[in-house]
Amino acid sequence: MRADAERSRRRILEAACEVFLERGPDAPLDAVVRRAGVGPGTLYRRFPDREALVGALVTDLLTRLAEAADRAREAEADPYRALRRFVHAAADLRMGAAIVVLLERLVVDEELVAARTGAVAAVEELLRAAQEAGQLRTDVGMGDLVLLCVRVSRPLPGGLAVLDAGGALVHRHLDLALAGLRPGAAVEESAEESGGKAGGPLTFDQVIAAAGRPGEPGPAE
Repeated sequence: MRADAERSRRRILEAACEVFLERGPDAPLDAVVRRAGVGPGTLYRRFPDREALVGALVTDLLTRLAEAADRAREAEADPYRALRRFVHAAADLRMGAAIVVLLERLVVDEELVAARTGAVAAVEELLRAAQEAGQLRTDVGMGDLVLLCVRVSRPLPGGLAVLDAGGALVHRHLDLALAGLRPGAAVEESAEESGGKAGGPLTFDQVIAAAGRPGEPGPAE
């Protein structure tokens, strides 16, 4: 892809992420065009319909997520610091918030599955390294980490959004959440304190099955 074409594609994807986060997955595509600063023809030549745009956006986010995990591992020799760097990079990508917003319009294809497989492998490697080093609780699964990040990084509703206008609050809360994943109280103690409702580690496959996306196994399968 030519450099100028790639720049246009990147502007469209970044604009789409912003617009869908602000206005939901049914936001007018004209709003994406205006935000990206391109002509309608430029958008529709690359993404013929909404589903194509949503699929490309999620695939792009997953690819960038895997790249962020690889960069974190290369930049930090300490496994926990590598995991922390990745989690903060994922928050900057607004990955968690975007995926939740777009799930209902997401059509799964082979390219998206390949991107997801690469992202899962990269993140699981970070998670496993931190656990093997004794720096992360062993009862934390990748599904736990993903959903925790989703919960923490979703935009605050209404007037509360002013509290995180610069994005610093998300990162503070992520550090607080990560601190809670450090080895400490035994799993049995945690379960007892929660009335036995804590459950076991949540895998990423369980998250995907629960989402029930087209082309994916449902919870009962």
